[in-house]
Amino acid sequence: MKIRQFLICLFLAVVFCMPLFGADKPVVYMTTKITPEGLMAVYNSLGLAANGKVAVKISTGEPGNTHFLAPSLIKDLVQRVNGTIVECNTVYGGRRSSTAAHYQVAKDHGFTAIAPVVIMDEKAEISIPVSGGKHLKEDYVGARFREFNFHVVLSHFKGHQMGGFGGALKNLSIGYASSAGKAWIHSGGKSKTSAWGGPQNNFLESMAEAAKAVVDANKGRMLYINVMNHLSVDCDCSGRPAKPTMADIGILASLDPVALDQACVDLVYAARDGKDLIERIESRNGLLTITHAEQIGLGSKSYELRRID
Repeated sequence: MKIRQFLICLFLAVVFCMPLFGADKPVVYMTTKITPEGLMAVYNSLGLAANGKVAVKISTGEPGNTHFLAPSLIKDLVQRVNGTIVECNTVYGGRRSSTAAHYQVAKDHGFTAIAPVVIMDEKAEISIPVSGGKHLKEDYVGARFREFNFHVVLSHFKGHQMGGFGGALKNLSIGYASSAGKAWIHSGGKSKTSAWGGPQNNFLESMAEAAKAVVDANKGRMLYINVMNHLSVDCDCSGRPAKPTMADIGILASLDPVALDQACVDLVYAARDGKDLIERIESRNGLLTITHAEQIGLGSKSYELRRID
C-alpha cells in the first residue's frame, strides 16, 4: 500500500511539475545605454565567455551609409574577446562585392584600426547542411568560416528593404553567406547567380533556414547582440538609407537569436515613434522569418526580458 501511495504521489508530482520545467524561457538582457560600457554589460550578463579563435560578425556598411555600428562603440568588446571582425562579399554590386574593394571599405570605415578583418569568402565558399528546411538543404558560407571556433554575432538592428528588418537572423543568414550563397537564399534555393525575383515568403523562410545551418555548425559557441540605434527603415547595405524617424532604444543580448530578434521587434511595436519601421516590417511580411525560425527549432519567440540598467 505504501509503495502504491508513493507511486501515485510521484506521478502527480511529475504531472504538475512538467509545466514548470517547460516554462523556462530564453533570457534577453537589455540596457538603454548605447555605449562601449553598455555593450560590455550585456555581453557580461550572458555568462558565456567568448574564447578560442573568436569571430565577431558585423556589417561593414556600404559607403555612403553612416548607420553601421561605429568602431568606437564595439572596440572594447572586440578587443576583450581578442576577436577578428568577419564579413562576406555582397551579391548586389556596390563597393563590397569584390574582396579587395571590401577590405578597403573596412579600412575606410575604421574597422581595421581596432581588429584584424577577414572577408570569409575572399577565395572560396563551403557548403554546410540545413536541417529541417522547406527550401534549403544546404547553405553556402565563406570558406574561412571554419577558421573560427566561437562566433559573436554583433548586429545593428534596423529595417531592411527586402526582409522588413535586419537583426541577428539576417546577420546569421545573409551575413555569413558567400556572395553566391546570398543569391541562393534570396532565390529560395533556386539559383546561385540570380538573387532577385523569387517568391517573397520563400526568401524570408530561407533566411531562417540558413541561419539555423550556421547555428547548428557552432552549437553552444555563439552569442548574439543587437544594437538598436539609427533605426532607419533601410539597412546598412544601402549607400543612401532613409533618415531614422524614431529614437534609439538600446542594446539587447541573448543566447537565443530568435528570442533576441523577437524582443527587438516587440520594442519597436511598443515605441510611440515606431510607425515607419513597423510599416516596413509588415509590408515585407518580415515577421515570417522569426516565425519560421521558431518552427524549425532555431529558438523561441517567447522570452524573458531582463533590464540591467
